[in-house]
Amino acid sequence: MVVEVERTRACTRDDEWNTRHRDEVPLRRADRNFAELLQELRVVLTGVQILFGFLLTLSFSERFTRLDGFQHTVFVVTLTAAALASTLLVAPVAAHRMAFQRGRKRELVRWAHQLALAGLGALALTLSSGLLLVLDIAAGRAVASAVTGAMLVATLVLWVLVPLHLRR
Repeated sequence: MVVEVERTRACTRDDEWNTRHRDEVPLRRADRNFAELLQELRVVLTGVQILFGFLLTLSFSERFTRLDGFQHTVFVVTLTAAALASTLLVAPVAAHRMAFQRGRKRELVRWAHQLALAGLGALALTLSSGLLLVLDIAAGRAVASAVTGAMLVATLVLWVLVPLHLRR
């Protein structure tokens, strides 16, 4: 209940700011926010779906039978994370279709925002586990672990810490 009250206060403050500085009423703001979110999803989703399609074909290659247990597990994690990322990133579009013309745009925008963040998390897992798998095969487990760790740190900094710093 306390979280909902704080969320409502923050939303009201944002609505007041947008009305004052952008001459934008809350419903127009929700429309703009959803349009911006969909544009961001278009960029991300194309890459996720191409990666997912590529991963699906890998299990039919001759080399796939030669993966060791670790590599096979990483492949399964990568494939599952790509499917989850795709599902989470498409969900706002499906939800919009289901809630179309029901007067729930503001709630839809908040929910879609959460789905997009979860989808980006699944994408980060897809990218890092895919990198781990390929580098494990190409350069060995130690190199793969080090490079993947560095990539995870870079992803954390660029996708989470810098944006949080910019919000302040």
